[in-house]
Amino acid sequence: MTGLSTILIVVGLFLAGGVYSFSKQRMPKGVIVLLLIASVMCLLAGVLRLQGIWE
Repeated sequence: MTGLSTILIVVGLFLAGGVYSFSKQRMPKGVIVLLLIASVMCLLAGVLRLQGIWE
């Protein structure tokens, strides 16, 4: 269970870095929002799996 949680958290952090980078490059807001939503979903799923709440 912790392997998938780790992957989800790493992907979420990677996407969060993409949000930061894209916002500095003044990319379209739709792309930034999409990356932000994906980042939050990955991080939340990873943390919930790590805590054992969502299996």
